[in-house]
Parts: sequence; structure tokens; C-alpha cells
Amino acid sequence: MSESQLWEDVDAYFISHLTPDDPALEAALRESEAARLPPVNVTATQGKLLQLLAQLQGARTILEIGTLGGYSTIWMARALPADGRLVTLEYSARHAEVATRNLARAGLDALVDVRVGPALESLPKLADENPAPFDLVFIDADKGNNPHYLEWALKLTSTGSLIVIDNVVREGRVADPDDTADDVRGTRAAIELIGAHPRLSGTAIQTVGGKGYDGFALARVLA
Repeated sequence: MSESQLWEDVDAYFISHLTPDDPALEAALRESEAARLPPVNVTATQGKLLQLLAQLQGARTILEIGTLGGYSTIWMARALPADGRLVTLEYSARHAEVATRNLARAGLDALVDVRVGPALESLPKLADENPAPFDLVFIDADKGNNPHYLEWALKLTSTGSLIVIDNVVREGRVADPDDTADDVRGTRAAIELIGAHPRLSGTAIQTVGGKGYDGFALARVLA
């Protein structure tokens, strides 16, 4: 058995016991595939982790940067109270349309505000609305802009908020000094910002599974 097959088998075992069958989530994946969205949504176990983090935070407000088909959005929105709010930013209008349908099918459209356009244009507009600080921010968009997204997350959060950045390992490329691709440089800049910023305490975790070798960063806002 190959190493990658072993990772997939372990993922399948965990999913079968820890993430029961869910019609809305399964439909979201099917619709995303039918619409030919990139198959880069989080895994079921990662989605459950995001939900648990939101619950541990007691989150009432969540910001997601990078909606895709709304799969991760559904996981997190389900952790919110009835009067909670999740704002999710998606560059592609076509992806946002798929996500909006998926969220409506899951009965979450009243909780979720899907905004279309480049996130670095949507974020200043969001800040101008002077929203309550977000309890959880999930960053999973174009990786070259990770440090900019992190800086905006700091502006839109407060003490105790949690920031999660997905896909920070890049199959190990993040540690290769000769790799200067935009996604790697952006990811490194975000990691280094977490490590140096006086308002952040963070870590990064490597993962393996059905999506291969990758990982995520967690940062808590200190003040």
C-alpha cells in the first residue's frame, strides 16, 4: 500500500466514525463538482474541526475569506446561535452562486452573508460598516495574499478572537528557501507575521490525508 493510500484510508476511517452522513453537506459537494468548481474544499474532518473551534470560541460572528462552494461555510455556520452572523467573501461570482444555493439548501441562508469580489476590495468595505469584532476568521483564498488577509483579520477582531489559515505547508514547499512561487512567499509572510506580531500567539500543524500533505496555522489575538 502506498503512503498516500494509507492516508486516505485513515481519513475514511475517521470520517466514517466522526462525521455522520449529512445530506446538505453531501449535496454541497455534489453541486460543487457538477459546477466544476476546483476540488479544493476542506475535508469532512477539517470541516468538523472548524465547527468545533467555532463552538469552543462561543462564536457569534465568523468571517470567512474564500467561500468556494460553501462547504466549509456550512460547517462553521452550524456552530452559530440563531442570531449569529457569518460573512464569507468569494472572488468568483459563479462560485458564489453555487455557494448560495448550497447554503439555502442547508437552511443557513439567513445566517450567512455571501459577498462577491476581490477580498482586498470587500474587506475595507466591511470595515467601513464598523461590524462587531469577529470571533473566528478562516482564511482560505489565494495564498499570495495571506499576509494581507491576516492584517485585515487583525483589524476586524479583538482580544480572544481566533484566526485560522489553511494550506500553509504547501506539500513542504513552505520550508524550501529556493521556492519563490507566489503562494509560498505569501504563506511564509503570514507565518512570519504571526511569529513576530505582538498581538498574536500562534502555531502551525502539519497534516496528511485525502488531500495529501499540507497543514494549517492557528493564531489567537492577544490584545
